[in-house]
Amino acid sequence: MKFEEFGLNQDLMEGIASIGFKEATPIQEKAIPIVLAGRDLIACAQTGTGKTAAYLLPILSKLTKEPSANCDTLILVPTRELALQIDQAMDGFSYFTPVSSIAVYGGTDGMSFEREKKALSEGANITIATPGRLLSHLNQKYVRFENLKHLILDEADRMLDMGFQEDILRIIGMLPKVRQTLLFSATMPHDIRAFSKKILQNPEEVSLALSKPAEGITQEAYLIYDAQKNDLIIHLLKDSDYKSVLIFSSRKEKVKKLRSELRALKIDADAMHSDLDQTERESMVRNFSSGKLRVLIATDILSRGIDIEGIELVINYDVPRDADSYIHRIGRTARASSFGKAITFINSEDQRSFKSIEDLIEKEVPKLSLPHGMPSGPAWDPKGRKGSHRQGNPKHRGGGKQGGNRRFSPRKK
Repeated sequence: MKFEEFGLNQDLMEGIASIGFKEATPIQEKAIPIVLAGRDLIACAQTGTGKTAAYLLPILSKLTKEPSANCDTLILVPTRELALQIDQAMDGFSYFTPVSSIAVYGGTDGMSFEREKKALSEGANITIATPGRLLSHLNQKYVRFENLKHLILDEADRMLDMGFQEDILRIIGMLPKVRQTLLFSATMPHDIRAFSKKILQNPEEVSLALSKPAEGITQEAYLIYDAQKNDLIIHLLKDSDYKSVLIFSSRKEKVKKLRSELRALKIDADAMHSDLDQTERESMVRNFSSGKLRVLIATDILSRGIDIEGIELVINYDVPRDADSYIHRIGRTARASSFGKAITFINSEDQRSFKSIEDLIEKEVPKLSLPHGMPSGPAWDPKGRKGSHRQGNPKHRGGGKQGGNRRFSPRKK
């Protein structure tokens, strides 16, 4: 379906044309008419499906036809990276319209807070905000949401995972009760269903099937003990020509430690985690994007908030919590129909989780042999048939003469 078929405002269509958008994605085709009709919506769609445009375009079309002097739309997001990403999309779509917007997020200086305060008190048309930062402003009583017509929750599942439910409900309690509410989530577990019933009125539902990793991504895995992981990363980086490598870990302590070890070996690496302020993060992403930084190690803070072409290798230092997180992580490579590689480290405790990911993506990821000279890792046993697995010293567990020459694969039934 082409964008001109939606009946969007012509000034907005100029912005869409200038960006090069021609045909709507499935989520846009299903969601845009619902939003234009003023219905509440609960949509299950992953990053990369075009969901940002699915809600921004109809909202911008409404605002361009009926301008507002106050805040018309509030978009709540889990991270500052996503807030910036949506704000950048706004800049492109709204270029030929009179619509104003402000991104509100933590980790900035006092000048940024004052700029946000001015926009919130004077009434920027669209506010894109993380819950904690917005509450800091709301508590000071100058935010003008009395004429708000639209509330959008983007990546609602992640916001709940990060513990924002109470903050979101507090914010909603300060908004007009008569409004249009849109909830977008990559997954639809029971808690999201229950939460949606508290804030939506007779919503329409749109659901896209779980997307699979891009065809251009070569997926591989190693069965490995935790004590071996850093040695394997050093081996992969030392003996390769990868110019752009992104490493994900679930814990910032591991991210910091790995950075120190790689730097000690003169490997150009830096670490992205929640302890950094926004200026430091933006500088790091710029250096990585431009090629000045070879290796970026990050927590999941970057799995959905970074869109950089040319990342050649993604390494999962540990298994992501679910298939959705796995797809988001490895989807940082092979962007724009290119090719890339994704490698996941699987210890004994994570095998069942990784098998669940394989089941959901309908693909068995090859388990490679550890490099020659490295002690063997744990055997592939996702059902735990051999009893409990302790993460001990690999030198005392299954090493010996076999070293890393054994190829591990799932047992045949």
